[in-house]
Amino acid sequence: MMDQAALLRAYDDQLRTDAEAHGAVSVTRLGPLWLMTFAGGQGFVSYRDLDGANVERLVPEALERYRADPAIGQVEWKTRGHDRAPGLHATLVANGFVPEERESIMLGDAAALAVEVPLPPGVTLRRVTAEPDVRALCAMQDEAFGTPSAFHGAAALLRQLADGDGLELWAAEAAGRIVSAGRLEPVPGTDFAGIWGGATLPEWRHRGIYRALTAVRARSALAAGKTLLHSDSTEYSRPILERAGLVKVSTTTPYVWKR
Repeated sequence: MMDQAALLRAYDDQLRTDAEAHGAVSVTRLGPLWLMTFAGGQGFVSYRDLDGANVERLVPEALERYRADPAIGQVEWKTRGHDRAPGLHATLVANGFVPEERESIMLGDAAALAVEVPLPPGVTLRRVTAEPDVRALCAMQDEAFGTPSAFHGAAALLRQLADGDGLELWAAEAAGRIVSAGRLEPVPGTDFAGIWGGATLPEWRHRGIYRALTAVRARSALAAGKTLLHSDSTEYSRPILERAGLVKVSTTTPYVWKR
């Protein structure tokens, strides 16, 4: 079992390079920044380290590159709480970026989550691959979250599945209806797989379903040779992942600019 410091080092070393650009339509560099564009007109900015960087210059230069492309409707600048980046918050806000909810960066050994979890009577788990099921899964997530996902709508997920990049969609069903779901996204060239998009309809929460979906994704990650899991978790899912064995190593706050 890796301790918190070792997990954070693995996160910085393996997941904050070109690994985040997996699936991007285009990637360019601007000094220490990675400027990525994803399908659907989504821009995404990340970096390995901004210590000593001139953020007052980098932020507007990066944004101008996205502004020049009329197809880009939204840009997310991903920040981490353990970074040294003096002035970044103020500069992002001054350039029209709006901070969203802070989330916990959760890391841990996949084996810690790969356990058997009993399901409520009548609830079953399965992988989702067919288009009607993918659309039903996304509709359930939109209902559970109360808002559509800009990055991971049905069209984007169907493209990923068609590309064969390792994405897995898992759903819990009851009486033929999807009531909970989540993604598994192996990160090529790393020890990691991401567990994302965990959503459960309100009336089905607190019954162990999300925990069971997490466990089945962990088992699938191990089968694919991925020994570590990562997730950016809301305050709803963080306690569940902590009970399962994942550790909060830092925080992440997305800053979003919209045209």
